[in-house]
Order: sequence, then C-alpha cells, then structure tokens
Amino acid sequence: MPMPSLLGVFAHPDDESLCSGGVLARHAAADARTAVVTATWSPDTRRGTELAEALRILGAGEPRMLGYADDRVPHSAPGSPRLRAAPLDEAVGRLVAHIRRFRPEVVVTHDAYGGLTGHPDHVHTHRLTTLAVQAAGLERLYPDTGTSWQPTALYLATHPHSALPALSELARAGKGMLTVPDERVTATVDVRPWLEQKWAAVLAHRTEVERGAAPGLLAGFPEAVREGILGTEWYIRQDVVFRGSGETGLSV
Repeated sequence: MPMPSLLGVFAHPDDESLCSGGVLARHAAADARTAVVTATWSPDTRRGTELAEALRILGAGEPRMLGYADDRVPHSAPGSPRLRAAPLDEAVGRLVAHIRRFRPEVVVTHDAYGGLTGHPDHVHTHRLTTLAVQAAGLERLYPDTGTSWQPTALYLATHPHSALPALSELARAGKGMLTVPDERVTATVDVRPWLEQKWAAVLAHRTEVERGAAPGLLAGFPEAVREGILGTEWYIRQDVVFRGSGETGLSV
C-alpha cells in the first residue's frame, strides 16, 4: 500500500524538523508527495533560507509560508502582523488555500499544548490547522481558494508522559515538558532509520543552533541522548469531520 501524501503545518522554521522530520523524510523516501506550510517568517530572511535547505534535506519541496510574523520577532515578516494578531478568518483562509492546492491525504501539526514548550505560536497554529482542515472540505467556505478538498486524517505531534526520562536533558536545560497521557497517543513512529536525515535538517537551521535554541541545545548533547529525544515521534489522530471511509494514516 503506497504511503499517503503528507502536509505538515508548523509555526516556525525548524519546527518541521524537530517535530516531524522523521515522518516527513520517511514519506518522501517512499515517493509520497510531501510538503510543509510554515506560519511565520518570510522567505527573504535568513531563517526562510534555512527552512528551504531543511525541506530539501527532508524531501519536502519548496517552502510554503503564510507570511505572518513570529510573536516574539516582529521583524521576521516586515509589514505583516504577528501570527496571533492576524484576523482569524484571514489566516484560516490562507491555510485552506494551501491545503486545497496541495491536496494532502494526511495533515500533521502541533498538538493542543503547542508541543513540549507551549509556545503561543505553536498553540495558535494548532487551532488554525484544526479549523482549516475541516473548512477545506466545505465548498462554500473560502470559495476563492480553489476546489474543496478533505484530508482523511489530522495528526498532532506530541510527547507522552512515558517519554519524560528520554527528555530529561531538555528539562534540565529549562525547556517546558508539556506531555500527554500515553493512552492519548495513537501513532508511535520509530524514525531512527531516518534520524541522520532528520538531524541534518535540524542543523540546517543554523540561526537557532547559534543562538542556543532547541537545535543548539541538542547539538551539545551526546549522540545517544539526541537519539533518545529525536528517534521516536508520537502523534494523536484527531478525527476529521466529513472524512472519507478510508483509514489513511501514518505508518507505524
């Protein structure tokens, strides 16, 4: 059975590599159509250039960007509002346009916590994606964005409570640990066969390595610790209203 087409929707450049780099690389390696929409930053910035390199490494095509500013870095998209300050209907419409253009079977985004750290842009991107995945299938919503298209599955990138021992070095470095009960996890993916590719994509975000953000912290850990943090990806499947009868989803 062929791998389903996959669209990742993430808040910032580097989130795609950290949260779902293994699954993106795995789908691309199986010749599945694979792409990423990034909610913040503009392509003519250094981080936009780094994103393009990371996506090339992962096999996820060219950057697709909503064009809003990072909540904490207003110059990330000059002349555009911060993501959370943008009109909700406008932002959902922009994402619907990308979904209808790419026509993915599966969409992946942040969980309701916004991942381990709960960054407000991550939380907002989760909300936008949840709304847009449903709206994309309704032809009378956002009619100017193309023909309706309903993805069959939405997966939320998350971390279960049982992963806390593997994440202990991040916790000691002061990173938040917003994890979910293990029973909420519906897909556990061993991405170690694609870990070298995933790690190369993380390192492509050199700005974040240099400033000591998550990629920089990970670069300072021993390889075994990094593998424990990045070698498994966990997802919560969220039912999509009006989805088809098929059971398309992430391979585990």
